[in-house]
Amino acid sequence: MANWSLREPRTHLFALTVLAVAGLLIAIVAGAVIALGVYNIGADAPHTRPVYALIEAVRERSIKVRASRISAPGNLDSPQRIASGAGLYAEMCSGCHLAPGMMPSELSQGLYPQAPELARHYHDDEAEAFWTIKHGVKMTAMPAWGRTHSDELIWDMVAFLRKLPTLSPDTYKTMTEAAPGGHDELMKEGNGMPGMTMPPKCSGAQ
Repeated sequence: MANWSLREPRTHLFALTVLAVAGLLIAIVAGAVIALGVYNIGADAPHTRPVYALIEAVRERSIKVRASRISAPGNLDSPQRIASGAGLYAEMCSGCHLAPGMMPSELSQGLYPQAPELARHYHDDEAEAFWTIKHGVKMTAMPAWGRTHSDELIWDMVAFLRKLPTLSPDTYKTMTEAAPGGHDELMKEGNGMPGMTMPPKCSGAQ
């Protein structure tokens, strides 16, 4: 029993030493990888599968946790909201996320990660969609539209996104052409931030 009590601190010390050495080696290797530019950050060079899986898991959990505190308004089926969202989507989002009947654009093809084609792959969680549009996503082309657009306008976009997968190319065209006013007009009506004009026609996301 006495011998064991003497060995126990030594065992703990050895384990801590091994962990410290392992941590130091990992830090050295990581530093070398960064300093030598080993990892290709180019948008035309996809992540390795483990790196992509890690990034995807971090992104999904981050959005889900933060969106859990958001409550969607009860009028997302409002024709006015959907009509407003249709015009905003056509001007701000279709260049990257495309639309029913729309061929891939030069911009959408050059993005990495690829922006999801929302007419086919819309994730039907309104709170998560709102959070993503408002705050954007790091290291993608998805901007934080909340810096220039009010929550009301962002909910209008969410309202339209809920309908987008059900639209035919002709219906989409009719809805976007009939949208009330232009983007600048909506911003001037007090729904956007002061002094803002129409942003670039893109809002890519993964």
